[in-house]
Amino acid sequence: MNGAAKGAIVGGVFLTMVGAAGYGAYALVGEGSGGGSGGGTQSRAERRTGPPDGKETAEAARAFLAAWAAGDERAAADLTNNPAVAQGAVGEFRTKAFVSKAVITPGTATGTTVPFTVAAEVTYDGVTKPLAYESRLTVVRGLTTGKALVDWQPGILHPQLRKDEKLRTGAPVAPPVKAVDRDGVELTAQKYPSLKPVLEQLRKTYGPTAGGTPGVETWIEPAAPDAPKRVLLTLAEGKPGLLKTVLDAGVQEAAEKAVAAYPESSVVALQPSTGHILAVANHRADGFDAAVQGTRAPGSTMKIVTASMLINRGVVSADKTVECPKTVSGGGRSFHNLENMELKGASFATSFAKSCNTAFIGQMKAVGDESALADEARQVFGLGLEWKAGFTVFDGDVPDAVGPEAAAEYIGQGRIRMSPLNVASVTATARTGVFRQPVIIAEGVGERVLARAERQMKPGTSRQLTQMMRQTATAGTAAGVMASVGGDKGAKTGSAEVDGAGSPDSWFTGFSDDVAAAAMVQSGGHGSDAAGPLVARVLKAG
Repeated sequence: MNGAAKGAIVGGVFLTMVGAAGYGAYALVGEGSGGGSGGGTQSRAERRTGPPDGKETAEAARAFLAAWAAGDERAAADLTNNPAVAQGAVGEFRTKAFVSKAVITPGTATGTTVPFTVAAEVTYDGVTKPLAYESRLTVVRGLTTGKALVDWQPGILHPQLRKDEKLRTGAPVAPPVKAVDRDGVELTAQKYPSLKPVLEQLRKTYGPTAGGTPGVETWIEPAAPDAPKRVLLTLAEGKPGLLKTVLDAGVQEAAEKAVAAYPESSVVALQPSTGHILAVANHRADGFDAAVQGTRAPGSTMKIVTASMLINRGVVSADKTVECPKTVSGGGRSFHNLENMELKGASFATSFAKSCNTAFIGQMKAVGDESALADEARQVFGLGLEWKAGFTVFDGDVPDAVGPEAAAEYIGQGRIRMSPLNVASVTATARTGVFRQPVIIAEGVGERVLARAERQMKPGTSRQLTQMMRQTATAGTAAGVMASVGGDKGAKTGSAEVDGAGSPDSWFTGFSDDVAAAAMVQSGGHGSDAAGPLVARVLKAG
């Protein structure tokens, strides 16, 4: 045990007395003494195999927790299957996170997994605040010793810790910021939960220059140097600097309520005339900001880009009659329409509104250039360029493709990857004819050079795209969902097949006056089933 502390077993509770090092009392609360060795001594002949039994699991867990509670990082580490890493992490719980007191209470094991609670106190510069949480550990069989050992994972020390992350307490480099929307309304993670990762990134990027002063906090230091810290506890409040965003609190609130109705859903709203991001919302079990960082195939919402390319090249026009058979061959592979739909004598606008796959893939031979779609995506819609939005976003990927993969990309499948932010930007570009890189902090704040598209969309192309989206919203696949949306409105539905998924991803994008929005619901079905209602609710708020 650390020489600065003396340990004793008192009434079944493991206590560490305050010693010369000056850190406070730790305790392991539970039945039994807890000082075991995780399976005891074993001769080579007695070495056990297979998963640890219940007794071994309890003894190994209790021994590790007791050593951790005692502040004895060496003993705790030796009871794990990765002592080199565990020793440093357990030691830094006191020396770098400044946890001065902890009561650790084991729960009832389920198999080889043991839950426990930690009621801790963090002390820094004479200020003490409580930090309470639940975590768990798993006991495994040592590969070389045969002993029951704790399977070392960073999340044992705190459930939010991931590989190579650290728990730290001190005065952070970036002072806090008070983020406000375009009208000065304060934006907090408590009121707008989806903005939590966004606000953390904004603080990291703009906090040092926003005019605030740091306080004292306990945070998770990320493994990636460009990732924001995740604050767990504030011991002393700093003075926040003021940071104005281009978000709209009213639209953000509507977006939060919209995604709450659909698990694994994400939605983004933009202002087409400026590229300003109005709202970002997610409802996901993994906490991932898929609204702006997602990388999923966008399905038929991609037909906006494909239609632009076809019209720009003079292959089709909105009022031109095109064939929409039940099936068509593209790059040597057969493609079909949903429910084997067939449209006879229909215009390209009607095929767009009814989301006819074969009408699009059937134009490949007339285009004659398999890189045409990827070029349109980059050069006109700004996809795949380096977007500097003020926080981390994915800028889309429409790779060059050949054969059947090129045909699949015409309808938003294949290797195309987008987020709802990308698709909302596509709609905004179609609406105005100009790509304006999405931003959450207005251009001119900080040192950024925004992405610029190589060429603008032809005015006639923008007019036809907008008209086709209007038709989709009033007489096409989006008519039912968009019926309650007012203003000058348009839309495009989409669904994307995903290998191994029981249902396709639901995609939907639309505009109403100067607001464009896009949503994705993972495994949500057809576009109007899940993503459509999200977009409609957000557009009505805009």
